Amino acid sequence: MTNNAVSIVIPAYNEGKTIHLILDKVRDVNLMNDLQKEIIIVNDCSSDDTSDAVTSYQEKNPSLNIRLLEHTVNSGKGAALHTGIAGATGKYVLIQDADLEYDPFEYNDLLRPLEEGEADVVYGSRFMGGKPHRILFFWHTLGNKLLTLLSNMFTNLNLTDMETCYKVFRREIIQSLDLKEKRFGFEPEVTAKMSRYPKVRIYEIGISYYGRTYEDGKKIGWKDGFRALWCIGKYNLWAK
Repeated sequence: MTNNAVSIVIPAYNEGKTIHLILDKVRDVNLMNDLQKEIIIVNDCSSDDTSDAVTSYQEKNPSLNIRLLEHTVNSGKGAALHTGIAGATGKYVLIQDADLEYDPFEYNDLLRPLEEGEADVVYGSRFMGGKPHRILFFWHTLGNKLLTLLSNMFTNLNLTDMETCYKVFRREIIQSLDLKEKRFGFEPEVTAKMSRYPKVRIYEIGISYYGRTYEDGKKIGWKDGFRALWCIGKYNLWAK
């Protein structure tokens, strides 16, 4: 794979009915500066037909560079991201959830600071800018902001949305980190370790957000929030 590519890592668990929708959006994006796409889908041992759905999509879109990686044991979102990141060969690594909460048409907004040589890492913030946001859960939003605040206190960053899905990294940087968290602790861990990377330049840009309800299939819950809190302490205080 040419290094003039964006490796789009998509962890997937029981997304068989809808994964084609996000793949359509990723397919239809024209990346800036002739960047190519390397789409890496990590099926985290789904109990539905996620694997068959991706295989069928590959057959219908042979010109699209899609790689399907399989976990034989359900290991969590973080573990799926570790697998996808390790397998990436592009210039950048971009994290994309398999659901429709985030809009791939904003990829170029995220990539621009990297392509202009200003940034090494870009976070897409749901809490800044004038993009549309679905109004959902007060306590979920408050929890996200509290976790971001606590993370910032230890990392000395001024992020507005540490828990965002949309993160883009220069590949050599993200692959150099020794990441451990297998579930939703990925976000505070990668932020803590990235903040200590020598001379790293982290940018943030406002993105839109089309949140899912739990009836729609949203998977994160209060237990994951407590795990994130634990990870903020673990990877900022005790890991130094």
